[in-house]
Amino acid sequence: QVQLVESGGGLVQAGASLRLSCAASGLTFTDYAMGWFRRAPGKERMFVAAITRGGGTTRYADSVKGRFTISRDNAKNTVYLQMNSLKPEDTAVYYCAAKRAYSYTHLAADYNYWGQGTQVTVSS
Repeated sequence: QVQLVESGGGLVQAGASLRLSCAASGLTFTDYAMGWFRRAPGKERMFVAAITRGGGTTRYADSVKGRFTISRDNAKNTVYLQMNSLKPEDTAVYYCAAKRAYSYTHLAADYNYWGQGTQVTVSS
């Protein structure tokens, strides 16, 4: 049974940092590209960042480029999202997702497995 478990969310003030983690089990982690998505209140789920199986290539949404960093530790079956200079508009539930392929896409429909999400709230 595949499980993706996010952690690290919380309530922070604008300008602060958070590091999200997503621990994967029940799959061969190195077979999967990984992505982070978010859903803000009243909005659709949006792409945030993604990383290839080996971790050599990443992609970011324009809204987070330069502030967020995605990384992975294949020895720990974990993907991370380092979020710096957080803004109130970053408030959302953040989800990690796994796509069985070398590379990623920004399309949620392309991902095979999803976590339950972790809430990030940024106050002004």
